Amino acid sequence: MSSQRAERTGGGERGEGKPIVGLTMGDPGGIGAEVIVAAYPELTEHARIVVIGDREVLEAAAELRATDAEIGIRSVRSAAEAGDDPGTIAVLDLDNVREIVYGEVREEHGEASLEYVERAIELALNDEIDAISTAPINKSATRLAGADHAGHTGLLAERTGVSEYSMLLIEGPLRVTHVSTHVPLREAISLVTTDRVASIIEVTDDALRGLGIESPTIAVAGLNPHAGEDGLLGSEDGEEIAPAVERTRKKGIDVEGPLPPDTVYVRAASGEFDCVVSMYHDQGHIPIKTLGFGESGAVSGVNMTIGLPIIRTSVDHGTAFDIAGEGIASPASMIDAVRVASEATRDS
Repeated sequence: MSSQRAERTGGGERGEGKPIVGLTMGDPGGIGAEVIVAAYPELTEHARIVVIGDREVLEAAAELRATDAEIGIRSVRSAAEAGDDPGTIAVLDLDNVREIVYGEVREEHGEASLEYVERAIELALNDEIDAISTAPINKSATRLAGADHAGHTGLLAERTGVSEYSMLLIEGPLRVTHVSTHVPLREAISLVTTDRVASIIEVTDDALRGLGIESPTIAVAGLNPHAGEDGLLGSEDGEEIAPAVERTRKKGIDVEGPLPPDTVYVRAASGEFDCVVSMYHDQGHIPIKTLGFGESGAVSGVNMTIGLPIIRTSVDHGTAFDIAGEGIASPASMIDAVRVASEATRDS
């Protein structure tokens, strides 16, 4: 922990003992600004908050939530002015949105959302903030704006100079990491190699320890039905995944697998394992989102990028263009994301 971070998280008067979390506003045409405003009073219980975004978009979001407690917006010049007054949001105003159009894919909005993330990474690397929590971007919009990456994760890895990283999803008792995420399924299968799986197991173990779990237990899901059924249903489980498990076990990691993917998540959710390493995007996302979607359609849960030199969490939902601008989006996932980011700063 750096000396600056230690000073911020060491206790004291109101605000002094809390980490500074930078919230990127996400796509201006989505629900990002709205969920930040709706979540904000509760966020201040966990951290000092500075939003990296556009003041006018935040003010429009505050009007959308007019039935909630009134929230003021103030512009700040540096992250050091982050606050935990539940009635006033501090924003580093990049002033890069000419027109707010809800629910549409727009190049301008994609470019703005990328600028928010770029600034947040800069602040985190310079130790001006302790963690980043991100509202959702729209991949189509960022592609129009010239992005080379499918989402936040690749951009974060590139800007921080790391090659071994993964997505960690957290929903209640269940934690899941991934060998691959935003790639076609045919390509995902080709990425299931001993070296890649072993790397993700190691990154997962390190991340769990960073979250305060002293002796993590990790399950590794098989790729094929029944984890290959001794080669009857596919060879990858025995030829690629099992050697990765053995290699990392010899390094002292408490890991088991490959295990049948149709039952391993139930076992983990019941407390048998601290995390499941999944082989591809939907294999890990489906159980998480099954737990995370409430009866009203509200989504909870946290997406955390692990393996980075900075702390980054995110909401576990998209821009929700279908309800953007209606003032009804749930802040549950944003609250969870900031809580986890704050907890991670204490254990880093």
